[in-house]
Amino acid sequence: MADYTQRRIMMVDTQVRPSDVTEFPIIDAMLDVPRELFVPQALREAAYSGEHLPIDNRRVILDPRTLAKMLDALDVTPSDLSLDLGPAMGYSSAILARLSQAVVAVEPVAAYVTEAEAALSEAGIDNVAVNAGELHEGAPEYAPFDVIIIQGGIEMLPQAIADQLAENGRICCLFMEDALGTARIGRKVDGRIHWRYAFNASAPVLPGFERARAFTL
Repeated sequence: MADYTQRRIMMVDTQVRPSDVTEFPIIDAMLDVPRELFVPQALREAAYSGEHLPIDNRRVILDPRTLAKMLDALDVTPSDLSLDLGPAMGYSSAILARLSQAVVAVEPVAAYVTEAEAALSEAGIDNVAVNAGELHEGAPEYAPFDVIIIQGGIEMLPQAIADQLAENGRICCLFMEDALGTARIGRKVDGRIHWRYAFNASAPVLPGFERARAFTL
């Protein structure tokens, strides 16, 4: 039987800490949350690898380093209401639940919604609401959010998502330009999101977050 506890420790010590993620709440959450519960059964042996885990067409579970650095840059606080877009089977929501007051997760694949709810329950996490829905629509009925994180690449941020960010709220996105990507943190001030560079990372662009292509003959 795999020693997942030891693998979690190794993941944190070799992937997370060396990436300048030193916030104790993030470290503690990643040491405690059983990542193997939140990946497809066939990928459990790879649950603690340092690579994105492909789950279906154009979707991945972000690698631990990238997720940790995104959360670190967001500076999540215990009073925050967080929106997690595209968590698949819920690992990112489980980590975010340890950092914030409550999490609303939006996942378009119905089977993943069911599996996320089961995994969160098994892990004893009860402050996440998993909703089936289109990622680019968000969860306006729960808005505004103090924190928004998107679990994949984007080329543009839909206005519907920007509108759901609270004043002084923070959002982290992986902006993709062809194969190159940068994680940026946005903060809403006076109704506008102001962006700053956080770190380099890449992920497949999520459906609904593509830039409109110019039509040419």
